[in-house]
Amino acid sequence: MDSKTSRTISRRRFIGTSSAALAGLTIVPSHVVSGLGHAAPSDKLNIAGIGIGGMGRNVLRNIPDTENIVALCDVDWNERAERVFNTYPEARRYKDYRIMLDAQSEIDAVVIATPDHTHALPTMEAIKRGKHVYTEKPLTRTVYEARMLTEAARDNKVATQMGNQGQAGDAPRRLREMIWEGVIGSVEEIHVWTDRPNRGLSGTFWPQGVSRPDEVLPVPEGLDWDLFIGPAPMRPYHPSYHPFNWRGWLDFGTGGLGDIGCHSFDPVFRALKLKYPTSVQAVSTLVNDETYPLGSMVTYDFPAREEMPPLRLTWYDGGMRPPRIPGIEEGVQLGAGGTLYIGSKGMILGNEIFPISLRESYERPKPYIPSSPGHHEEWINACKGGDPAGSNFDWAGPLTETVLLGNIALRPELREKLSYRTLDFDPESLGFPNLPEADQFLHYEYRQGWSL
Repeated sequence: MDSKTSRTISRRRFIGTSSAALAGLTIVPSHVVSGLGHAAPSDKLNIAGIGIGGMGRNVLRNIPDTENIVALCDVDWNERAERVFNTYPEARRYKDYRIMLDAQSEIDAVVIATPDHTHALPTMEAIKRGKHVYTEKPLTRTVYEARMLTEAARDNKVATQMGNQGQAGDAPRRLREMIWEGVIGSVEEIHVWTDRPNRGLSGTFWPQGVSRPDEVLPVPEGLDWDLFIGPAPMRPYHPSYHPFNWRGWLDFGTGGLGDIGCHSFDPVFRALKLKYPTSVQAVSTLVNDETYPLGSMVTYDFPAREEMPPLRLTWYDGGMRPPRIPGIEEGVQLGAGGTLYIGSKGMILGNEIFPISLRESYERPKPYIPSSPGHHEEWINACKGGDPAGSNFDWAGPLTETVLLGNIALRPELREKLSYRTLDFDPESLGFPNLPEADQFLHYEYRQGWSL
């Protein structure tokens, strides 16, 4: 079976029900390039925000004042959204992004910072309309969604950026220079860890390893619960899901791996020239069919790339960390989160070389990878015809797919079968050749009225 045929089968297998058709006002934009509504390089961008109460507010605040914020959309018009409405009083307000996109065709670009399970749909809707998009990390909740957005952005030639802001910093650039110069030799082992969802003695960032609440509570005023649920299976409102704790629930979020992985894996992927793993395996604390486990360890194996040997990357969350590595001096703290690169000559922990003798003998090269103008500025420049942003979807899509493969390996339905085998991944067919029943977790059937 060739990849084109298998991709067609994948689409048939995973695409949900047809989307609702919404009629709206048609407004002729003040500038149209190539029929797509793209802003000419000298023009201001008309930007809309979808999901503005949390990270969306931060993203909008980082958009230069030279651009226009013309529309704001959030399913919950609470006090957090109200602050953003008041910041941009001339922007029109919506709860349903579909109505917004129908009503304001002059929109050039869209910022999307909704919960994970509703990243893909507004992103795809904007792309299909020729709008540039900035979507928070992880790009999507499912592997299939990430693949479809990557292909759609490429086909529609829109400027894209995923919200893993650290990729624009200078520190990961210096890291690449050190590794490419060979200071620690060939890298074959990497450890990445976070304390999420824990935060030590002060409690948790969000609940995991818990059961679905039984009580049925009234929906708060201003919240459209049906729109919050979106493509996910319907369930009663509860504050255990909204406004923040959605991240730990299988139907809504992507757990600690989805929350931090797109940040932490990015410098690793760039320095070690990674793309898709050949296999993934996982172990965890007890699991249920509602949330991600309290703690997990996920191992990815990558093939050789160019002059680089095969590599194993191990992820830890829930407060777990790698064992003490010989060569790292006593007293060195690993911290709540970090990355350890182990090479044939030494190690790098937090951009610091170990052992000390290697660090002291090493002369850092003159920096040669150019600095970024800024994560958000990259996207604005790309929207206006500049170079692609650093985390455009051709980069962010495969990165997100890899992160989310770890969550498939953690699925409770696969726990027993994966206790004695790895989960092999074929990126061309978008499936698991050694365990086809795992393919169902690459995506899910959307609730009626929603489609990609």
